[in-house]
Amino acid sequence: MVAAGGGIQFLQSGLLHQAFGAYLAVLSSQFGWSKTALSGAATLQPMEAAALGPLMGWFIDRFGPQGMIRLGICVLGGGFMLLSQIDSLAGFYTAFVVIALGSSLCGFFPINVAIIHWFERLRARALSALSLGLAFGGIFVPVVAWTMQTWGWRSTAFCSGLAFILMGWPLARNFKRRPADVGQTVDGLPLALDVVGEESGQIIEFTARQALRTWAFWLLSLGHGSALFVVTAVNVHAISHMKEGLGYSVAQASLVITLMTVFQIVGVLIGWWCGDRFEKRKISALCMVMHASGLLMLAWSQATWMLIAFAMLHGAAWGLRGPFMQALRADYFGRKSIGMILGLSGIIIMIGQIGGPLVAGAFADLTGHYRSGFTVLAGLAGLGSVFFWLARKPQAPAS
Repeated sequence: MVAAGGGIQFLQSGLLHQAFGAYLAVLSSQFGWSKTALSGAATLQPMEAAALGPLMGWFIDRFGPQGMIRLGICVLGGGFMLLSQIDSLAGFYTAFVVIALGSSLCGFFPINVAIIHWFERLRARALSALSLGLAFGGIFVPVVAWTMQTWGWRSTAFCSGLAFILMGWPLARNFKRRPADVGQTVDGLPLALDVVGEESGQIIEFTARQALRTWAFWLLSLGHGSALFVVTAVNVHAISHMKEGLGYSVAQASLVITLMTVFQIVGVLIGWWCGDRFEKRKISALCMVMHASGLLMLAWSQATWMLIAFAMLHGAAWGLRGPFMQALRADYFGRKSIGMILGLSGIIIMIGQIGGPLVAGAFADLTGHYRSGFTVLAGLAGLGSVFFWLARKPQAPAS
């Protein structure tokens, strides 16, 4: 299941999330649509995910994620095929509404919930291994750009849809709701040990309502949202800043992003090793300091070494912290209602997903450069470090 989930996330990262900029550039050139109009499509996925999050969470807790993931694969593939046929901005948005819906149904949220139900002691290692798919997907983007130049964006979009269905469907069939459904146990432990752990109270189970009453729920959500302010702003605006503000070519700026992706993989591997050995909230707090420091290096860069430092700090922090966000919530609140809890958290963290690019872009429009906006976002990342540090594990709820 971990390998299958990593494969699906690789497809989404390489063919959709990281490749969106390539589609934006080609469509803007061909149809003359503004980058602002095209960029609006990038907000559809987090907005749909936040709107559907509680409903998806309830559905997963009640019926399991396997059916949702399979449906999402088909919807996502169909959305890309629809994209290959568009000739208007309205058609573009229609296609991306379908793509965003499919991405939500088979994306980060349901796959992580599926994995959480199978792991307790090695949960951080499993989620870190899962995140390798997202990281490696970034390296695949040049292949997508090459196919656009060689065969055109329409053929690339249609073939991407076929790839999602033909490759994603067999991967999606590996997901099962619970270990007990196939005669296995959490962590693969002998049944006696698994039962002893539950009866001794070592495994804490919160309902969604009980989780909402804890400080930990809100602090983790605010910390996660603070991180996404930085991540999304970098994904959208970093290359533009290096090109327009620092005088680098697009090719040179892309090398910095590639280096960032390499260190994201390094961060994932570090998380694989240390996530189940040390306190995740303290590691996450340290990662937020790395995010803030890296963004300041990018904003005020005066030399190439500062861009390299940005790529190392931000990439490693992203890879290390990312898998811990779901692992922390599962550690704190248990598995029983984790779908609903993550869905409700998504409403809060969406602010960071949408706000990061908007804050950076607004400051750039007002001041003519990205330094001020990136500095403000670095400050928010520093505040996020405090949120994680204060997010201590809550006491077990009353029966």
